[in-house]
Amino acid sequence: MENRVKIILDARSVNEGFARVAAAAFAARLDPTVEELADIKTAVSEAVTNAIIHGYEGRYGRVAMEMTASGNLLTISVSDKGRGIADIKQAMCPLYTSKPHLERSGMGFTVMESFMDSLQVSSRVGEGTRVVMTKRIHG
Repeated sequence: MENRVKIILDARSVNEGFARVAAAAFAARLDPTVEELADIKTAVSEAVTNAIIHGYEGRYGRVAMEMTASGNLLTISVSDKGRGIADIKQAMCPLYTSKPHLERSGMGFTVMESFMDSLQVSSRVGEGTRVVMTKRIHG
């Protein structure tokens, strides 16, 4: 049976921790290992942080996190209605950052890809970005 939840967060860095805990609590019913849970929390942290920092650049906005559990498959979508990404391929390159002055490492998408089973990024300049991550829980 499928289970779904949607959470809307103000795009403020203080809400990143809440998003991590919410994702962990939602995934808990799938009985993940400690390592799987840590992977999920890390990937969510990166996705939400990217939406806040790059999507809104200090302006007011909201971040939506949708989670679905179906069987042992967890799907997490993080989206914003911020500035969008002009070149997704470039943005996904390891070490690329559009904010070097903020000492960003440019590893957000790489981290998401390495901790989750799949990562899809869609974006439109001026309309926002959506990141969809999946992870099969082996428990």
